[in-house]
Amino acid sequence: MSGIKAAFDAAGSVTVITGGSSGIGRALAGELAGLGGSVHVLDIAPPEDEFEEGVTFHEVDVTNRPALMRVSSEIPGKIDGLVCAAVVQPRTPVLEMPPEEWRRVLDVNVNAVVWCCQAFVPGMVERRRGAVVLFTSGLAVSGYPAASAYSSSKGALQAFARSLAKEVAASRVRVNLLSPGVIDTPQFRAANPGGDLSHWQATTGVGVPQDVVPSLLFLLSDAANLTGSLLTREQVYGRES
Repeated sequence: MSGIKAAFDAAGSVTVITGGSSGIGRALAGELAGLGGSVHVLDIAPPEDEFEEGVTFHEVDVTNRPALMRVSSEIPGKIDGLVCAAVVQPRTPVLEMPPEEWRRVLDVNVNAVVWCCQAFVPGMVERRRGAVVLFTSGLAVSGYPAASAYSSSKGALQAFARSLAKEVAASRVRVNLLSPGVIDTPQFRAANPGGDLSHWQATTGVGVPQDVVPSLLFLLSDAANLTGSLLTREQVYGRES
């Protein structure tokens, strides 16, 4: 073990991860459990394979605020970290987008994050300790064809995270953003039907979920003595799909 994984002591920590049944959230859950942490995964569906020991799965729709509040009351002990990885990423041109799709993207990508913070951050504030990590994207700034809903949701999260960071800073709770770059996840595959990732491989490169874990471990650790910040790893070279 080397680098941030060696420096990050997860033993005894409790982390909540939304969207942790697959993709980046799944990779982080396994890593934290392997480092001795206790992980609670909130997702609408269970993973395809069994979680590692130390990971507890809660089947919940993160857009359902009352359900999130109920889950928060069922998790024993303190919560040290909250990572909101649940996301939907449809590809529909603006002029063809049905209202329900727009609402769904904002509901999962933005509203659910707000509800999760309302459910889990108050305990951090009370203990004067905790770390929240939210995901944004370079598309929030650059935009991309047929990705207006996703891009808009990620831009909204940047504003939300920085405002929340200022609200809880006096309680020593940190709220930071991670822009992971192009990562080969089920949601990304769904947004690129046919599995053709050649455009992304030629421009930014395509990473795998495990590539993002060290950055997440850093932001969850006490070494990340910052809040309201954006950590960007947009360029990922040398990866193949």
